[in-house]
Order: sequence, then structure tokens, then C-alpha cells
Amino acid sequence: MTTDAPPAALLKDILGPAALETIADAGAAASRRFDRRAFLATASDGLEALSIMERVRHIADALHGALPGDYATGLDVVRAMAPQLTHGFQAMAVTEYVARYGLADFDRSMDALADLTRFGTAEFAIRPFLAADTPRALAAMTEWTGSDDEHVRRLASEGARPRLPWAARVPALKADPTLAAPILDTLRADPSLYVRKSVANHLNDIAKDRADWLLDRLGGWPQDDPRTAWIVRHALRTLIKQGEPRALALIGVGHGAAVTVRDFTVEPQAVRLGDRIAIAAELASDAPAGQRLVVDYRIHYARAEGRTAPKVFKLKSFELPAGETTRLAISQTIRDFSTRRHYPGRHRVELIVNGQTMAESAFDILPG
Repeated sequence: MTTDAPPAALLKDILGPAALETIADAGAAASRRFDRRAFLATASDGLEALSIMERVRHIADALHGALPGDYATGLDVVRAMAPQLTHGFQAMAVTEYVARYGLADFDRSMDALADLTRFGTAEFAIRPFLAADTPRALAAMTEWTGSDDEHVRRLASEGARPRLPWAARVPALKADPTLAAPILDTLRADPSLYVRKSVANHLNDIAKDRADWLLDRLGGWPQDDPRTAWIVRHALRTLIKQGEPRALALIGVGHGAAVTVRDFTVEPQAVRLGDRIAIAAELASDAPAGQRLVVDYRIHYARAEGRTAPKVFKLKSFELPAGETTRLAISQTIRDFSTRRHYPGRHRVELIVNGQTMAESAFDILPG
């Protein structure tokens, strides 16, 4: 088992010259009045220097200049374009047109986002509407939870996430991240995994600001439906990594475990960037009955000036029968990411079983 991530792709290239041609073709096919030449000229100008989300906004502005008529007319063309696009990010640029130019036509724009999200998520485009009129937007999104389309139901949850990655923060949701609770309650046993993942991520966002509220809310959800149980388990992942006893109890796990940890190792004990470490441990049951175990490990990354930054990684969740022993192992490559830079020094590693540290080891990252 490894925790390696693939090399970071150049996401911005998804919205390169070929994508612009596809969008231009879709516009021309949707309306003879679409100015294909003007769109390509404006969208291509300065594109190379822009990040992926900057490109989304840049293309939306280019669309605005190329679409015919007023906003309502342009919106009809945009909706006709969407089925002809070939990548979700192309469709996101189209939904961004709604975000940038449709706030004054609130209801028509919200209806359009519910339609367009089928082709490329409208989770980012809906944020300005939530910011402009939170109750009105949430009311529409609550109605979407009854849609037959899983993409629309997901948008109801994903678009209202308090900490949606890459998205602008919504002041009302920042002040009260629980405002979308009726949406989450309705979707708590959704048949679509796509939707359930969004609900779990939304709830995990709330856990970072209102942990007690979340634990109380999920404690009232019946978990006899496996779909709800799945959401609860994934929604609590941050709190479980923190060893929160109530979170562990909600997934049927005790705080701490009757086990003996044998031979907890991190090898090699000294590495350089690009090298791989292997983490292994043997767990022996000391209990007269089976135990549900959640096993994680925490690396205390060395930082400048002697500081450390801990990060918890998932190892395994499993049932350990009475009197049995199991061996766990995982490996990962030590390399820099855009979100994590490694520094030379001692890196302490903890083995965490059911929220409690039960063994420690360490490795050193060598300079150079």
C-alpha cells in the first residue's frame, strides 16, 4: 500500500487553444449571431499567463462579448452550447458567464445553473448568488434536492459548502456554516455515491468550525441505512483523525483499544528527498472479543526554526478478532508538493489506534 500522488498536471492546459476552438464551434452551432472570431481573439489574448480558474473567468468574459442580444438571449445560446462541449472545465467557463453577468436576473440564472451543472459543475458559479441573497439561493437549492438528476442534487450540497476548495467564501456561510442543514438532512441517504460524497465533504467542512453541532446532528441520524452510515463515517474523518471520542463512538469505535503494538518501524531512518519510507507495525489483540480498529499515523514534519507541523494519514480500518495478530504496512515517497515542502531534520512518527497514540518512531531527512 502506498500514499504516493501522481505528479501535478498542468490543469490550465485543459483550457488551452483546442478548448477555445471547441467552445467557439459550440457557440457558432448554437447561434448564427455568435461572433466566433471575436470570441477566439478575446479568449486567446493573454491566455498563456493565466491559471486554470483565471482562464475560466477570462473565457466567460470573452463569451459575453461574442454572444448576441441581451443577457436572456445570450443565456439561451449558452444553454444550447453546453451539450456540445467536450470537457467539464469548458462547461465551467460557460457557467461562469452566468455567475458574472446573471445576478440581476436571479431566478432565470439559477434555473440555468441547475441545467448547466449536468455538463460541468456549477458549484463555483453559484457562489455569487449565495453571497448576494443567501436565503433566496438556499431556498432554490433546497428544492433541487428533490430532482431526479444526481448532478442537480449534488449542486445543492456542493455549491453551499462552507469551505469549497478554489471557491470564493460566502460571508453568511462563513458566519454560520450550518445554514444548509436542511439540504444535508434531505440528502443523507441519497442513492447516488456522487451526491453522498458531496454531503460528507460538506459535513466535514462544518466539522472544522462547529464540531459540537456536527456531532449532535449526526448523532440524531439513524444509521440503519448503509448509505447514511457511509456519509457519517466519511463526514467525521477529520474528527476521527483528531481522536474525538464522540466521533469514534458514532462509527462504533471505542476511544482507545485493547491491543499491544509490536515492532513499530519506519525505515530507512535517514532519507533524502525522492527516497521512500516504509512504515510497519504489528498489532496483537488483548481483548476477549473482536474490536473495531481505526489505525492512522501522524508525521510531525520538521519546519524552519525547530518548529514542526503534524499531519495525520489514514492507515487502515478493520475488525481485529479476539486473540489475533495482524501486520500493517504502508509506504510513501518523501517529495515536495505545492502544498507541502520538506525540511531537513528529525520527523517524529506516531501510530494512532482509535484516537490514541500507541507507539512512536522517527526518521531524518538529510540536507542536499
